[in-house]
Amino acid sequence: MLLSTYHLLLTFGPLLSNALEGHQNDLSAACVSLVQCPAHQDVFTEVSDDFYGTSTDFKRIVYAASQLHERRVSMFTTKTPHDLPPMGTIATTLSGKVVDTVLLVPRNPSTRTTESQLRQRPASEYVQIFSGSETSSEGRDAAVIGAAYLTHTLLNGSTYDVGECLHFCDFTPGCVFVNLYYEYNFPPQHLRLPQDPNRILKCVAYGDVHLSQAKVDFGQLVTTTVDDWIIIDETYIQQSTGWARKAYFHLPIPDGYDALPQLDGANDAPGYIDSVFLSHYDVDACAAICNNWPSDEIGGSCKYFNIWRAVIGSFPVAYSCSLFYIAADPSTAVYHGQGDSTVTESRGYKRKTHIFDGGFENYSCPDPTAEFCFTHTTDAWLASSIWEGNYDASIFHYKPYAHTGHSVAVLGSAFGCDEYPGTLTVASSLSTMPGVIYIIEIFHSRFGEDREVDTFVEVFWNADLVGVIYPEHGHWGFDHFEVIGRGNDELDLRGGRAPSYHFIDDIFVMQA
Repeated sequence: MLLSTYHLLLTFGPLLSNALEGHQNDLSAACVSLVQCPAHQDVFTEVSDDFYGTSTDFKRIVYAASQLHERRVSMFTTKTPHDLPPMGTIATTLSGKVVDTVLLVPRNPSTRTTESQLRQRPASEYVQIFSGSETSSEGRDAAVIGAAYLTHTLLNGSTYDVGECLHFCDFTPGCVFVNLYYEYNFPPQHLRLPQDPNRILKCVAYGDVHLSQAKVDFGQLVTTTVDDWIIIDETYIQQSTGWARKAYFHLPIPDGYDALPQLDGANDAPGYIDSVFLSHYDVDACAAICNNWPSDEIGGSCKYFNIWRAVIGSFPVAYSCSLFYIAADPSTAVYHGQGDSTVTESRGYKRKTHIFDGGFENYSCPDPTAEFCFTHTTDAWLASSIWEGNYDASIFHYKPYAHTGHSVAVLGSAFGCDEYPGTLTVASSLSTMPGVIYIIEIFHSRFGEDREVDTFVEVFWNADLVGVIYPEHGHWGFDHFEVIGRGNDELDLRGGRAPSYHFIDDIFVMQA
């Protein structure tokens, strides 16, 4: 039975475990092997592609931001038609190059969410970011031109109704900020025939919070001469105020992720994959990009993203979604910008893995000065053999064997004593949920004297075979398998046959 040793250990506890260890020690002492084997430190895998040596490509990111600053992608102007559907999140750059806009997260096809879907928030859930000018003819002001524009509407201009504008934001998907102002429009007129301006109250919704420095649209004053007549076309702004939702500063965490504390800067960290600039500060869109980024043999799938706002001067221009193979530490958030570009609103999110110590790094040698040791049991894993076997599965603390870090699991008799497969088992049930789709990701390599030996590793999910791995000789590769959770699921790997040894490292179980 595949898990018989594991279930015996769970049932009879340390007594049987000690007896098994003594039995295996007796076998290893009696075993005389002429083959190269892991226990003698004479098996070596190829050094993995060291993605720890990579770092965030800020030079390319800054260049892309400057391109967007010049193009002013998705910026609102006073002439933009009102009451259009809110703009969805789009990708504006990829790998440092401006691309044709690709829609990532569409908004509701209707102009706004219905009142039955959202409640109206009280004004107390908003905070005023900046105030506006006076109402006198000399009190000219400016409207915001900023990134993450969604849509805008026209309000009854008889009163300066802040509450109605906030109500508009409540029912506009993605809205976190509104700019409310009066726009005065003089129809084209002869200088000799002055007319009163037409006053419009505009409420403009954004997916990001803008400061008063973004008030750069002062209207227009155009004069032309026709047949010796001076024609004036004038627009000006008054009482331009900004209001932000307080919830903007406490963003929800995407499904399948854990949030780091808010970061002081952007992550300059190893394991960097690539960056995409977004048109909106959209954490869910960045998570979707990370989830769907193609896996590769360097580091597997995307497991962490850092989203931040790129500001040039005082003008937010885009939102960087930087992807990483491994979770970054908050201490690496050290990039604050360069020149007139700055980093603001930096946040980090790491994908949850439902397997504890998937890299075996919690195991180290009892002697802290030792660089080599191995065992068949840790707090997180059980590496078991059939009764006649001898360390057919082991966990080694030895950097030359590991894909990353210093520890790794090995399937195949550690002393080369037998040709039995070993079983690697997660010591406790996973914290998974029923009906949820999960991805199992495993890095693997193989070493052996007989390079043509036909060996494999079987992957079991709740004792059901879900996939088979055929590791390449001397080369680190990876496989992933899609499974459906039953809740508190179990994971086992079985394989190896000395003198062919299978190295297993960096196992993840993530929500798809």
